[in-house]
Amino acid sequence: MVKNLVGKAHLDRPIIISNRNPQRAIDLQTTLDPTKEKTVVASNFTGAVEIADIIFTCLADDDTMTQTVDEVSRATNLKGKLFVDCSTVHPDTTDHLADVFAKAGAEFVACPVFGAPAMADAGLLICVLAGPKDSIPKVRPYCKGVMGKANIEFSDQPCSKATLLKIIGNTLILNMIESLAEGHTIAEKSGLGNDNLHRFIEVMFPGPYTAYSGRMMSGDYHKRKQPLFAVDLARKDARHAMGIAEVNGMRLEDVEVADKHLGDVRSYMGQKGDIAGIYGAVREISGLNFES
Repeated sequence: MVKNLVGKAHLDRPIIISNRNPQRAIDLQTTLDPTKEKTVVASNFTGAVEIADIIFTCLADDDTMTQTVDEVSRATNLKGKLFVDCSTVHPDTTDHLADVFAKAGAEFVACPVFGAPAMADAGLLICVLAGPKDSIPKVRPYCKGVMGKANIEFSDQPCSKATLLKIIGNTLILNMIESLAEGHTIAEKSGLGNDNLHRFIEVMFPGPYTAYSGRMMSGDYHKRKQPLFAVDLARKDARHAMGIAEVNGMRLEDVEVADKHLGDVRSYMGQKGDIAGIYGAVREISGLNFES
């Protein structure tokens, strides 16, 4: 995302980069802007906020996001600034952020995104924007055509509508992976063969289905050093979805099954487990090796 903001956005000032691990911010600047003409590294988040007008945040979980915003709201004046949060968090967390920013006199737009890291790198994310109708146009120039390929906008709707869509949307992705894992496992065990099933998937379900099918067949889910979608983050999203379902008087039974398999992935691979490792879990339960 930062790469495309640096390379594509029309800016009259350098982008300020901040990371909880300062060395990562320095390394990112070295990679994206070796001449240091388009970027500046801030030593901490509060320092970045103090000199910025528009602040994009993207953090791993609810507690980290809440703590970061609560701390910066106490440490510096936020009046007149626009905050844009791209994190995948519970809608209640988004409501809390909106309340903090409103009390501080700042604007806030929720902007979670859909898309794998490769899509983020290519500027092909789907950006979901929700918030005040006067604030969304200020964020729009950095979304479609810069970070993303398309926008879904909930203008003048609660910011939490964006993260609610993100959580529900991620259940569809989780269910897709679970279905592919079971499909490939039965294809192997029944004698159909993974290649034959993949040929059908390519024709019938091009796009994400085909991409995840290929990852399963190649063994990418257990070979890579760093996950594309870490198992702990996937389970966090699943918990949020199941919690939302419970509050609304229903169960997401497909998500419950997938979350159980994600637990198996976590036990087998630890923190480096990937969401596509569900395939390995299904294989192992079915009497095959975890690794394809």
